[in-house]
Amino acid sequence: MSTRIVSVHAKGVHLFSKDSLPRIQLLEGLGVEGDAHCGVTVKHRSRVAKDPAQVNLRQVHLIHQELLDELAGKGLQVLPGQMGENITTVGLDLLALSEGTVLRLGADARVRVTGLRNPCAQIEAFMPGLLAAVLGRTPDGALVRKTGVMGVVLASGSVAPGDGIAIAHAPQIHVPLAPV
Repeated sequence: MSTRIVSVHAKGVHLFSKDSLPRIQLLEGLGVEGDAHCGVTVKHRSRVAKDPAQVNLRQVHLIHQELLDELAGKGLQVLPGQMGENITTVGLDLLALSEGTVLRLGADARVRVTGLRNPCAQIEAFMPGLLAAVLGRTPDGALVRKTGVMGVVLASGSVAPGDGIAIAHAPQIHVPLAPV
């Protein structure tokens, strides 16, 4: 299986799900052009309420198709974009990446992984049972958040379904991802 982009999504207003598009433009230092979360400072409503001047570490949200497949196996049919991600990937273990990993998406775009998406009550409101299904536990009892990773755009570029994904930089010391 190749490591690639399955689908891309954006929404200009704050709604849970995003629209599937034929292509999105990633903008250096901002995020996804036309998306409600695009900007230098945080756009996530709960974070804006706490401190609207916070740096936006959530410019781009990536979810792995493997999660959607896992959910389907549990009887929860979730389509790409429905959990609010900008990019649905396949063939890359997003949750195992180190904080600071840089991904090359398509020919030009570069995204630095900043952390995990923290699943919230909106997930349960979207589909009953989904919140429990996107949370897990390690053998030692630590919480596992499966809803993808967040990142910031280091280099602009256009990305579309079928585009490749590569690790452009992996930090020498692995730093486990934490919610951002």
